[in-house]
Amino acid sequence: MILAEESAIAMPLDIRTIPCLDDNYAYLAHDPETGATALIDIPEAAPILKALKDLGWTLSDILITHHHYDHIDGLADVLRQHPARVIGAAADAHRLPALDVKVAEGDTVQVGSESGTVIDVSGHTVGHVAFYFAGSAAVFTADSLMALGCGRVFEGSKPQMHESLQKLAALPGETVVYSGHEYTAANAQFALTIDPDNAALISRVREVTEKRASHLPTVPSLLSEELATNPFLRAHDPAIQAHLGMTGANAVDVFTEIRTRKDNF
Repeated sequence: MILAEESAIAMPLDIRTIPCLDDNYAYLAHDPETGATALIDIPEAAPILKALKDLGWTLSDILITHHHYDHIDGLADVLRQHPARVIGAAADAHRLPALDVKVAEGDTVQVGSESGTVIDVSGHTVGHVAFYFAGSAAVFTADSLMALGCGRVFEGSKPQMHESLQKLAALPGETVVYSGHEYTAANAQFALTIDPDNAALISRVREVTEKRASHLPTVPSLLSEELATNPFLRAHDPAIQAHLGMTGANAVDVFTEIRTRKDNF
């Protein structure tokens, strides 16, 4: 199944969401001007190969966000049919599949006529990167910033994850966040325990519940929506701090408390 994105913003890249495995997402980003097509993450090959065939697109680039198996397992099978250039973090190269291009924060990746910027979003893993395409108002965040949540901190530290999320929060509000999993319903229930009086969050939870009841995706999401409702981006908010009994606390400490509560939720 290929899900087309709807946006009022003119987008140079034609971005398609590819559901994979039980709850993963991969993305195809196609430049109509040049025919170049990038794949962001490769959870499994079959749905990606089917999408490329159905769309008539030829893969030129594969952008890997991090080393977890559910983001790289389909690579070998995809490359057999589409010998694309593989791009990933230099810091993660020792545990990623062989890379043609190794990148670090601030580097540029080119997909056809569109340039993207690499952002180090370590925390979930060390060496996790996001790819931001300003011209398409799109950021591919995988397991860093997620819809109404953020990835569990497996390798980095919670202050490191907070710093990574702040980089993403500083992007323009109209940026569309393409994250790696359909975790939004569970994230929504947790968010209500942290920010229960947030009218925007209550409304969003209702929308998420309705979408999931109809088996519709809740990803991607607008960054402005995440800023208004995602508790992991709102550690500075006085209402959240008061609810946690942490009024006036450092935002990093509040974030750490929120992430710890989510780990035990």
